[in-house]
Amino acid sequence: MSGVRPYRPAIVLFAVLAVLLAGCAGTGGAGGATPAGLQTIRVALDWTPNTNHTGLYVAQQEGWFRDAGLDVQFLPYNNTSPDTLVSAGAADFGISFQDSVTFSKAAGADITSVMAILQHWATKIAVKADRNDINSPKDLDGKTYGGFGGPGEEPKMKAVIRDAGGKGDFTTVVLGTSAYEALYNGQVDFTEPFMAWEGIEAELHNQPLKTFSYTDYGFPDAYNVLLIGNSSWLQAHPDLAARFVQAAQRGYQLGADDPAKAAQLLMDANPGVFTEPELVMRSQQMLSEQYLRDPSGKVGTQTLDKWAGFSGWVFDSGALTGPDGKPLTQRPDFSTWFTDQYLAKP
Repeated sequence: MSGVRPYRPAIVLFAVLAVLLAGCAGTGGAGGATPAGLQTIRVALDWTPNTNHTGLYVAQQEGWFRDAGLDVQFLPYNNTSPDTLVSAGAADFGISFQDSVTFSKAAGADITSVMAILQHWATKIAVKADRNDINSPKDLDGKTYGGFGGPGEEPKMKAVIRDAGGKGDFTTVVLGTSAYEALYNGQVDFTEPFMAWEGIEAELHNQPLKTFSYTDYGFPDAYNVLLIGNSSWLQAHPDLAARFVQAAQRGYQLGADDPAKAAQLLMDANPGVFTEPELVMRSQQMLSEQYLRDPSGKVGTQTLDKWAGFSGWVFDSGALTGPDGKPLTQRPDFSTWFTDQYLAKP
């Protein structure tokens, strides 16, 4: 799965927008009617299909989007982040992450989180299991981190290492998804895998990992994966937004309640994409058991405490910058960064 991608100004989007919007020509556009009488919704994926997306594909396969009067189109992943695509209006919704959204919102992105897909950090710090010299994050001082280029990665790693008793001094090399292979080959000392994908994949490929959870060292929890919407579009289309979000929520709830069926629907929707069905099945099971549900057993909900906890920490660290590129001096009102108003009522 992908790492965090920072928000980039809309000026880099012209070519991307032209391609995406041309691909939507004749299908109705946001809020427009398709020939079948359905309303088109465009969703930007953050990576190739995986279990972070299961609920969307479940809703599509089960006909819940169509029942809601929607023609949902998944925009294939490209190198432009969903935060940027959604903010610019090239997509109505997208898959994102609380850490990515934190930096994007501070920089002026026109996005709002409408649903928490994963309720907790699903990534961890990982080293090879045979590294007997690394038994705590404090042992990562002086080591090399294989990263993904997200603006929040280094501050988070530094904080966890310091909380564990280290200095937070390490070298970063930005490798993207090549970071995992670099870890296995010993070219980097640690990286940050999704436990429900790369963590399981490492076990299946006999590359066992030793992992450290951020929250075990006092670091705030976060919504690792989010569903975001274009804020202006949401205000203009509240009924469409509610229909889409509630169908997606229903899909993710099935993923939590019946992970085997949901995993099969994900694979059915993407024939030929998944070469290891066991990986998909085990991944969906792990998400069901550990990440998808809130304390009441419901999927999708968000709280101000969690938003203010992690995103507030980022602000306090001095890492957040505004649209002008200068550090923010005023704490954001995190209650405006998310909403549960489109979720199904209890």
